[in-house]
Order: sequence, then C-alpha cells, then structure tokens
Amino acid sequence: MGDSADHTHHTRFRIPRVMWEAYGRVAERLGTDRSALLLDHVRADIREYGDERDLADLEAAEQELAERRARKGGRPRRSAQADS
Repeated sequence: MGDSADHTHHTRFRIPRVMWEAYGRVAERLGTDRSALLLDHVRADIREYGDERDLADLEAAEQELAERRARKGGRPRRSAQADS
C-alpha cells in the first residue's frame, strides 16, 4: 500500500445504532450524508479550538480532499440545501 497520506483514514467509533440511523435520516433530509456532516463538525472544532499545528494540518487535509475530488470528478452538490 502507499503512504498513509495518500488515502483518507477509515476509523471506527461506537454509537448506538438507533442514533446512527436517526443521524442518517437527518443527513438525508439535509441533502447530504453522515460523512459530510461529520467532516463539517470536525472542521468547525479544529477551527474553533485548534492551535497552529492543528490549523496547518486542517489546511493540508483540505488540500488532499480537493485533490482526491478533482481526480474523481468532484463532490456532488447539496441540492436539497440549495432548494431550502
């Protein structure tokens, strides 16, 4: 496999299944998915509470995501939010 910076990290955490399912329905109503919502939350916490290193790592991660999306044809737009 390649360098760990060459792919997004897959992580696991424990959450009650019923809560995860509810979060999925909420995300669907917002026209997005749980991953996008979680990424937005992580970004917001890093911006609010992060130090210089955390903010630099966030910038590097955003660049990596932009490059990945460019190779894959981009991320679909949030159509439901645009309609709201």
